[in-house]
Amino acid sequence: MDLNEIKELITLMDDARLSEIEIEDSERRILLKRALAAPVALSPVVAPVTTEGASPSREEAEKKAADSKLHHITSPIVGTFYMAPSPTTNAYVELNDLVKKGQVICIVEAMKLMNEIESDVSGRIVEICVEDGAAVEYGEPLFTVEPA
Repeated sequence: MDLNEIKELITLMDDARLSEIEIEDSERRILLKRALAAPVALSPVVAPVTTEGASPSREEAEKKAADSKLHHITSPIVGTFYMAPSPTTNAYVELNDLVKKGQVICIVEAMKLMNEIESDVSGRIVEICVEDGAAVEYGEPLFTVEPA
């Protein structure tokens, strides 16, 4: 066996992605093994520490305190969010409207069924988190309410 035949065997190993090949005839035996690559140790990536914004300002602290009092009404199912029962009617609720516990506030359509979503708390709508006609997921916030 000459050098060209050995090169052909190496090419065959590469093409077939073999780690080992053995050829034997009456006169000789050739065994070619690919050296396995040593495992590469990856070091963890550490985010740089910044001191910028480390101490919250008084405004941020007040906002967080106010936010902690807010309640999110979330989608109980996956579907399409609608603010009104039909395109030609008014929305169930608007921003800053007062809602009562159990009041229908929107619809989530799932599998051609219109599911009325009720408020689980009484209060004032301070944010509408989803656009009309948008897809929503289970647990996704739909409204933010300031409880009464």
